[in-house]
Amino acid sequence: MAEHLPPKERTKIPRQSMPEQDAHERAHNFDEVNLGLEIVVAEKEAQRCLACNDPKCVQGCPVGVKIREFVDLVMDGEYLKAAAKIREDNVLPAVTGRVCPQENQCEGSCILGKRFSPLAIGHLERFVADYEQATGQVGLPDRAPLTGKKVAIVGSGPAGLSCAGDLVLKGHRVTVFEALHEIGGVLLYGIPEFRLPKEIVRNEVDNLSKMGVDFQTNVVVGKTVTVDELLGEEGYDALFIATGAGLPKFMNLPGEHLGGVYSANEFLTRVNLMKAYDSEHYDSPIYDCRDRNVAVIGGGNTAMDAVRSALRLGAKNAFIIYRRSEEEMPARREEVHHAKDEGVQFMNLHNPVEFLGNDDGYLTAVRLIKMELGPEDESGRRKPIPMEGSEFDLPLDVAIIAIGTGANPLVQSTTPDMQTNKWGYIVADEQTLRTTKRGVFAGGDIVSGSATVILAMGAGRTAARSIHDYLITAEW
Repeated sequence: MAEHLPPKERTKIPRQSMPEQDAHERAHNFDEVNLGLEIVVAEKEAQRCLACNDPKCVQGCPVGVKIREFVDLVMDGEYLKAAAKIREDNVLPAVTGRVCPQENQCEGSCILGKRFSPLAIGHLERFVADYEQATGQVGLPDRAPLTGKKVAIVGSGPAGLSCAGDLVLKGHRVTVFEALHEIGGVLLYGIPEFRLPKEIVRNEVDNLSKMGVDFQTNVVVGKTVTVDELLGEEGYDALFIATGAGLPKFMNLPGEHLGGVYSANEFLTRVNLMKAYDSEHYDSPIYDCRDRNVAVIGGGNTAMDAVRSALRLGAKNAFIIYRRSEEEMPARREEVHHAKDEGVQFMNLHNPVEFLGNDDGYLTAVRLIKMELGPEDESGRRKPIPMEGSEFDLPLDVAIIAIGTGANPLVQSTTPDMQTNKWGYIVADEQTLRTTKRGVFAGGDIVSGSATVILAMGAGRTAARSIHDYLITAEW
């Protein structure tokens, strides 16, 4: 058990660093970059917590994890109890401890950060989740008596999994329908192995199964079965749509049809879900990056995932092309830092205007124009403005477009009495996540547009509360 220090002494402890793979080595493998904290380091980091009476970090967490309480347990050496405390509000702690943008949420609200480095809440969360898994003593919450109510959840990404976990604990029978052959949604197909090992996701899904959640794969709701059929002959009392925003966006530029131009969705799905990263054991079709020039267009986390994957697949040069400056990049600072260390070349304040190809229809170059920043736009970032006469060609073999995604249209296409907006996203009440169709709720990226894992999980928890109220009261 670590010694409880007075507050002034706690502020003198520097934030403990997360050990990581050497940058030159990891640029050539798909093993996890961050290596996790040792016990003594985790306890030392936990000692930095100021034990606020009104912990702002909890307010900054979209799922409301009791951060001060779990950190106190880490400081006392009660790692299993700490993990169980997190699981009261977060069914995927080993996932969120790795991919959550803590710097903008819990850690961004930590009062230590006003004068010092904020508490490393994400690193501590990962530590206790990994410790728990290593011991095999996963502290799953108790399930309430069965209510006899059935809930269908469409999509097994973070929103669907979070909703399923909360509802099954309230005693409802919960079935999660997934269109792909494995459970996890974007956690499996979107986030690379080096950032989120797939075994971590599978372990968390297994925990949900032990809690009582039923998972059905290869079911395309909207095609295999409709929403009306689930609520009708299939006998479900309520339904939560959490299909995400998986429709790729392109730039509508000349030459975008050329061979070698990918959407980030397709590229990462082939790399991750279809295991193209493990070419020794899997023969997934993917455009060869070895000894080639590869560029990713975009500045978000998906762009970083794609360019770092291309580098590991053998790219000779791996570029990020982003129309704003690095300060405006929406990607996590850690991901940008890791990409730079690994050798990714950043071409900020550049934007494609055309993709160029050869007579065989394959990409050979991208024509870029230089940009400068003007006044702020509606996003609060400075608007990029093209610089006349600054065009030049960059030789290129593979281009990956990572400029965002749109609403997955499958469910909406066969549910005409459920309202959508002009972009195809499902319209849902902000407070309750109820749609315009009785008994049907929706949340996560299919309502809000592309967001983070933890925000989707927060939507899942909100939906679970609303669904439970509906099932108990029958009021709509």
